[in-house]
Amino acid sequence: MAFIKYITYEEASEELKALYEQYGGVDKVPANIVRIAGFNPKALATHIDFYKAIMFGKSPLSRDQREMIAVVVSAINCCHY
Repeated sequence: MAFIKYITYEEASEELKALYEQYGGVDKVPANIVRIAGFNPKALATHIDFYKAIMFGKSPLSRDQREMIAVVVSAINCCHY
């Protein structure tokens, strides 16, 4: 569990609401790992861009291999992401 306060959609600035809508799906609630960057919307957008580059960008690793690495690292860190 994170100890960082999240900004709810209702409390969000217009800029942050737009990011929540873009990354949060129908319920406008992105994953907690994304929401913790809500105090800095530019950082949140950069975080998502970084994730997309790592997981979907051109790489010698397959998508499956990248997911497997993410699962192992999360397990080692006792993180459910």
